Amino acid sequence: MSATDQIQNLILDSADFENFLNELARFSAHQMAGDGDDALCGITLLRDRKAATIGWSSPSAREVDEIQYSLSQGPCLSAAKEEREVYVPDLFQEDRWGPDYAAAVASHGLRSVLSLPFHLQGEAKAALNLYSDVPRKFDGQAAARARDFTREISQALRLAVRFSLHADSASNLRATLESRTTIDIAVGIVMAQNRCSQEAAVRILTEASSNSNTKLRDVARSIVDSVGGAGARTYYQEPGKVSPGTGA
Repeated sequence: MSATDQIQNLILDSADFENFLNELARFSAHQMAGDGDDALCGITLLRDRKAATIGWSSPSAREVDEIQYSLSQGPCLSAAKEEREVYVPDLFQEDRWGPDYAAAVASHGLRSVLSLPFHLQGEAKAALNLYSDVPRKFDGQAAARARDFTREISQALRLAVRFSLHADSASNLRATLESRTTIDIAVGIVMAQNRCSQEAAVRILTEASSNSNTKLRDVARSIVDSVGGAGARTYYQEPGKVSPGTGA
């Protein structure tokens, strides 16, 4: 079975995006280790100017990735940002990112690092980070195998990131709609209680938010809860279905 087929199975078998990424990192570490050894693997994602390890083969892999984030420099950040391969043959002889980075990673018992960019397209960027306790572990054929592997699984990761972005957008949209619904209900309550216009009710809520230094949606939620005893719910009508109470 090819790596692509195995990655597709990971997508189908994974419970969610995070689970898929961790399985992908473990699979990548196993594929890249060679010679019966084990390697550490992390997957770095750059999005909205922030870097994070979104998949890791072990807690140690995540820890050494995060050393770079704390220093704002290192091979995986360079590989992701500049979309180029970055190789560290021996951390004991490395000074491209100053002495702190090499010493910190080497303190975990590691000697060599290879970071390869994924080609995701769009604004998101990512890199596969491989670590070994053997110096020059990723020379020659090992590096070539890593390049082929990264190229082969780039599409799967691109799809996974795209699905994650859509899921985030859908979640944010739902939260926005629910917040809007709560505010609209609160406006109606204020209109009824004060026998005022919609514009006046909105002004009352806005002033209450400003005076109490509280977000408008929180002010609205407290009003709705004080009247109904429960939070408002947003009704999502499915295409082709008739809204409740229309009699159709």
